[in-house]
Amino acid sequence: MTNAAVRVVAIVVTYHPELARLKLQLGALANQVADIVIVDNASDSDLDAWTQDLAEQSPHVIRLQRNHGIAVAQNIGIQWAREHGATHVLLMDQDSVPSDDMVDTLLAAIHVSADVAAVGPRYLDARQNAPSPFVRISWLRFKRLAWDPGQPIVHVDCLIASGSLIPMAVLDKVGPMREDLFIDYVDTEWCMRARSFGLQSFGVCNASMTHSLGEAPYFFLGRSFPVHSPLRHYYQVRNAILLNRENWVPLNWKVAMAWHLLLKIGFYSLVTTPRREHLRMMARGLWHGLRGRAGPMPL
Repeated sequence: MTNAAVRVVAIVVTYHPELARLKLQLGALANQVADIVIVDNASDSDLDAWTQDLAEQSPHVIRLQRNHGIAVAQNIGIQWAREHGATHVLLMDQDSVPSDDMVDTLLAAIHVSADVAAVGPRYLDARQNAPSPFVRISWLRFKRLAWDPGQPIVHVDCLIASGSLIPMAVLDKVGPMREDLFIDYVDTEWCMRARSFGLQSFGVCNASMTHSLGEAPYFFLGRSFPVHSPLRHYYQVRNAILLNRENWVPLNWKVAMAWHLLLKIGFYSLVTTPRREHLRMMARGLWHGLRGRAGPMPL
């Protein structure tokens, strides 16, 4: 780490993790952060016993008795980091592996503006043929920002949670992750809420990590599309509607998200299997979102 006054704590949220990949992640993080805390959402594997063989990473493990969702786990990790003197937190999904200099690169970029909410790396899904672009709303549509060596730091509307570096002072100001969303759009909601406080998020092109987004992608007309389970599509549709109900979300973002939502429902109900189940779960998410129903999906 570049500055002794800076104390970065990595928060890794796990749910039935692939242990080999998690070990790669912890090894890559070990020399980049001051502490690592794993918050586990009631996985089958005994992470306490497993981590005893990882003395060089020495993560602290907090095991939850049931799956509370990603936002609750992140907030528990943030509180642990706060109690252990963190100046910044690094949010990580269980399947993300950072490059050796990712954290230092993010720390160097976080001073690009006095109004930084968070900075995050570009990521590469090994199943795709190019790094995923950052995204910004341009007028009424999502604009994909390709990596430009001449512009290493770009302003974005939101970042994916994994790899996001957030100052603790910003979390104190903006507040924690919204727990009733459970999963999906938790990161988007927080970034948009930070914008309502006058804070901005930035993508750092020179910082990188590998990350798997969803299940195996579906290739259609020369493009790859991330595929999630019908359950995840329920949360994505529902939570997008819940965000659109918020007064502080900008109108252009609401319009772009509404259009994107229509395309999502049409595409995944017609193209990906099981089509009927995708459509049923997305329709349920739409109905619950319009009713303002949040939390875990009712059984």
